[in-house]
Amino acid sequence: MKERFLARSAVILMLMRDTEKGQEVLLQKRKNTGYMDGFYDLSASGHVEKDEPMTSALIREAKEEIGIDIKLEDIELATMMHTKTPETGQIYYNGFFKVKHYKGEIKINEPEKCEELRWFPLDKLPENILQDRLQAIKNEKENLKYSEFGWEKFV
Repeated sequence: MKERFLARSAVILMLMRDTEKGQEVLLQKRKNTGYMDGFYDLSASGHVEKDEPMTSALIREAKEEIGIDIKLEDIELATMMHTKTPETGQIYYNGFFKVKHYKGEIKINEPEKCEELRWFPLDKLPENILQDRLQAIKNEKENLKYSEFGWEKFV
């Protein structure tokens, strides 16, 4: 029997808030991760572990990385993305989840991996943001629940 291909899966938190000037999203600036250091990522992200549903992984990663508690009922699917990372060719199934309600104070829990946490208006995102994360934010704005990213380079 032919061996089946296994792809990685990850969860990415879109932590949002409404302000008088419009919606904002929390971004973290990556450092010492070995991948796209110096670029902004969404507020928390990580791999889904064996026998772990994506929502549980999201709750775990939010607590580990930025110290907040999220309830299952406060998680909303923003978009799913089948990604082939342009820099490495690694394939991921990324679940981007939107959360507006949480408990606790946001803080950098992994200072060795995160240079800063900062709120950005959705219409004024930094230029040095991971491009698939930018695409996910665009997907969320357009209510697009699925997209593919990075495949054109390999087709």
